[in-house]
Amino acid sequence: MLRSELVAKLQAEFSHLRPELVEQMATVALDQVAEALEQGRRVELRGFGAFSVRRREARQGRNPRTGATVSVAAKRVPFFKPGKELRDRVNGGDA
Repeated sequence: MLRSELVAKLQAEFSHLRPELVEQMATVALDQVAEALEQGRRVELRGFGAFSVRRREARQGRNPRTGATVSVAAKRVPFFKPGKELRDRVNGGDA
């Protein structure tokens, strides 16, 4: 699903609101998640899942084209852990 598709679904669900307002609400929600992760905080959406930041240590990688060894710097990456309800929905309701 693209961001524009999400906004379109929200506009259909909340047709009594102006489309610009729905767009702004989606932007604010996604920006708040990104801002929290940027600050290293965890974002938990009950029943859906949790977003957090994990640290990847520096390592030696390999250039796939040349085979040369390259240094890959340490970095922080976003991580998503799905909640039980989301896992169950994805698996067709199976536990």
